[in-house]
Amino acid sequence: MRDEISYFCDSCGEEIVIPLDYSEGGVQEFVEDCPVCCHPNVIRVELDEHGDAQVDSDHE
Repeated sequence: MRDEISYFCDSCGEEIVIPLDYSEGGVQEFVEDCPVCCHPNVIRVELDEHGDAQVDSDHE
């Protein structure tokens, strides 16, 4: 299992690496400000039964 995953900020295009928290369940959604441009992103993480993660982000 991986410890982190990355997404691209929808505002500035910067690749952002975030830690994975398997204890939060298989489908997670949270808001995180981009550390580069400070615009908020809605992050959705989906974990499958093997622990593989997919991430998607949108403007808040």
